[in-house]
Amino acid sequence: MKSQDLTVVHNGTALTGRLIWDETRTGERPGVLVIHEATGLGEHAIERAERIVREFGYVAYAMDEFGETPGDMDAILGWIGKLLGDPAELHGRLAAALRGLAEQPMVDPDRLAAIGHCFGGTSAIELAGTGADLKAIVGFHAGLQGTGHVDAAAIRGKLLICNGAQDPFVTPEILQAFSSEMIAGGVDWQMNLYGRARHSFTNRDADALGSEAYAYDADADRRSWEAMRALFLEVLG
Repeated sequence: MKSQDLTVVHNGTALTGRLIWDETRTGERPGVLVIHEATGLGEHAIERAERIVREFGYVAYAMDEFGETPGDMDAILGWIGKLLGDPAELHGRLAAALRGLAEQPMVDPDRLAAIGHCFGGTSAIELAGTGADLKAIVGFHAGLQGTGHVDAAAIRGKLLICNGAQDPFVTPEILQAFSSEMIAGGVDWQMNLYGRARHSFTNRDADALGSEAYAYDADADRRSWEAMRALFLEVLG
């Protein structure tokens, strides 16, 4: 497995992520954009990208959505508010990263996917809602209230949401509103709710966040990854 930094620029801001691929493979292959949690680009997103390359043989790009690593919760909330409050900026950063991935010589630009965790899951849905040419979109413990400036009918790929039923940030009312929006938009979508899981259930370091809202759940982590695997094999090959 080989990796290198890949920098894309949007509105003068350099966003440097990690591009990872299997250098022993030849020819074009699917590309997956991996969008990090609200804590910024770190080990979790990079590990997920590496695993995609190792298990599927695809090319993965763990993008940098912020251009920095937030230092504390105030900074994290600041970035979420900034990007959700400026849809053009959020969508532009995501589009630049997807374009950077698609332009790699080993990537098949007709077989692209985006996955994200936490705010990254929200972002993956936002990107899909701009009409981006994505075959698959996967959100893990994703926030389901985005900018309000996307059109569900514009989602072109198959959408999978894997969330915890005990995630306090995604209430039954939010789930119902999201479901109604996807149905009205004619989206090919599915949602898995894991009964004992809370927010950040894929992140082994979730308990360190110091709140009962967050917890790693090995069963939900494994089951959601297998759900993504099934979708990838269906649409990406």
